[in-house]
Amino acid sequence: MVNALTPETTARPPRPRSAEPARTAVDPRARARRHQAVVAYLFLAPVLLFFAVFLILPLGFALLLSMSRWAGFDLADIKPVGLDNFTSLFADGSTFLTPILTNTLLFALGTVALALAGSVLVATCIDNLRFQGLWRTLYLLPIVTTVVAVGNVWKYMYEPGGLVNGALNAVGLDSVAFLQDPDTALPAVVVVQAWASVGSAILILTAGLKSIPESYYEAAALDGAGPVTVFLRITLPLLRPALLFVCVTQFITGLQSFALIIVMTKGGPGDATNVAALEMYRQAFSYGDWGTASAAAFVLFVVILIVTLAQLWIFRRRGEDA
Repeated sequence: MVNALTPETTARPPRPRSAEPARTAVDPRARARRHQAVVAYLFLAPVLLFFAVFLILPLGFALLLSMSRWAGFDLADIKPVGLDNFTSLFADGSTFLTPILTNTLLFALGTVALALAGSVLVATCIDNLRFQGLWRTLYLLPIVTTVVAVGNVWKYMYEPGGLVNGALNAVGLDSVAFLQDPDTALPAVVVVQAWASVGSAILILTAGLKSIPESYYEAAALDGAGPVTVFLRITLPLLRPALLFVCVTQFITGLQSFALIIVMTKGGPGDATNVAALEMYRQAFSYGDWGTASAAAFVLFVVILIVTLAQLWIFRRRGEDA
């Protein structure tokens, strides 16, 4: 009997694996987002470069100078001194805290108080008059006029034979040496700064008044509310955002004021009208002490930051309580 031999089954060799790595699917949306981000940064590049050159680099250099001694000529002469410039500003005998920084705060506070009160009053009156565009244009003229022209005109008006003293003499009062008397020099400059800044505040407050719905005033009239009640209960509360903007911007402008003071009084008589910005100018360009000037600049920055945050907190608290 012959046994039939069954053919042996041969195992197939394994298929060689592909040497190419497996391709991962790319999300077209992610690719589109990356493309949009690249395009956006390309458009932002000029602005970012501008801020880097004219903001970040000067800020870093000012920080370096605030902790150094430098006469303003050769960069190799910069000598680190640590916090000596800051301590010298508040040392005994220094005039930076009193009267310079005190004058700065009083100047800004007086300017904001006068400008805010005047702009609210004038904006409310303009809102009830005809030819409102004409009146707003007239009050805007001091803004487009250069500070040098405004300062010189008011300087002559404050002279003993000027318009202001002429008006005082007309009502039987004696002449006042406004810019020569240490007691009246700072208030006199405050009045000019407030007068010059009323125009911009009026524009903002007028826009805020236009945004108040007339239905509120109609309802108040039906309830028999008087003008004072309407102003205190409706106009002022609804003007709070515009008032906040005007208050913050005017305070910052007052703390940084420099040109008007140097035109009208040059900081005198004595240090009666000397403010922080003017002192920084003197330390840098008159005395060649750029380190002290930079330190004073950072101190003023901290003061502006604290005052601004305080104003925001006060207005936010009043808004929550209202």
